[in-house]
Amino acid sequence: MSEAKILLLSVSAGAGHVRAAEALRRCAELQFPGVETLHLDVMQYVTTAFRKIYTDWYVKFVSASPTMWRLLYEITDDANPRGPLQRLRRITERLNTKALLRALKDFQPTAVVCTHFLPAELLMHQIGRDQLNVPVWVQVTDFDLHRMWVMPNMAGYFAGNPEIAARMRQVIAPPTQIHSTGIPVMPEFGATSDQALIRQRCGLEPARPMVLLMGGGAGMGGLDDVARALLAIERDFQLVVLAGKNQKTLDALQPLAAQYPGRLIALGFTSEVHCLMACASFVITKPGGLSTSECLAVGVPMILNSPIPGQEERNADYLLEHGAALKAADEFALTWRVRRLLGDPELLESMRRHAAAIGRPEAARDVLRIVLGQRHEH
Repeated sequence: MSEAKILLLSVSAGAGHVRAAEALRRCAELQFPGVETLHLDVMQYVTTAFRKIYTDWYVKFVSASPTMWRLLYEITDDANPRGPLQRLRRITERLNTKALLRALKDFQPTAVVCTHFLPAELLMHQIGRDQLNVPVWVQVTDFDLHRMWVMPNMAGYFAGNPEIAARMRQVIAPPTQIHSTGIPVMPEFGATSDQALIRQRCGLEPARPMVLLMGGGAGMGGLDDVARALLAIERDFQLVVLAGKNQKTLDALQPLAAQYPGRLIALGFTSEVHCLMACASFVITKPGGLSTSECLAVGVPMILNSPIPGQEERNADYLLEHGAALKAADEFALTWRVRRLLGDPELLESMRRHAAAIGRPEAARDVLRIVLGQRHEH
């Protein structure tokens, strides 16, 4: 019989929340024998209409109306949690997540960790009514704190950095356990990699600089257009593009790869991201909390491209402040910064050191130790 049972709850609105929960599950499997985990995507326990609002609508809205998304992000951050719109939202959530509560009761966890505010908010009400007597922890998955993450009745919170932990202590009442652990990433991102072996396995030339272009799990950001602009740069480097699960983008990249044999490698979803990061001179990525945490864990510099207004812009601010990244506002700025980094090894090395300094490859382990009561708050 397991000494502990941890239920991990994520939401597939963007890939980051799911990846954080999977990182915790994988870490428990490798480093905590006897601990049983179950990872549930809350979107598998709601109605089709509710799922479309939280997942499909999110991706389409952010892509089509980034300015409106910024406004919505700021309005909801400032909204009165007791206001009529917020109460209506919570009632809607509770009506659509009854199946999740049944799954929780079937598993009978000794602790719950939420990597999205939706399941935490749902369980908050159950705890408040004495219908749930299980500690519920919240892992914030950005280098920012939006008010929707803040709620009573939680056992504690995990923050991506010390500033966000301090901000939590200012706004969460009554005081609870708040830990600056970092954002959980898969254990592979903290492992030492043999670059020569990885390059050989991936078909990369041994000594040629490699740039990794990522668009997140949904492959947003016009990767084929970005790749075309990068390949026009008059410098010798290999470009690896990850389209994620976006088949349309991958299909658009294939003719370009045929046009630039040996210079462009286009890939869809892959479990080898950590290996490719280890080989990269730098990574061009959207500043999602998980993607950038993975880069930091590997210690690879970043150029931040196409940030989503709101949380990703604030992630970018954090990374720029610490010298781990540059930011590209448009295509011209991106190609300029790529030229700059390829021609300035001292800057690249400085950014690499800064990235490694704030990386938290052991975040998942630290979170689980606290949840399991193996370490006191620090």
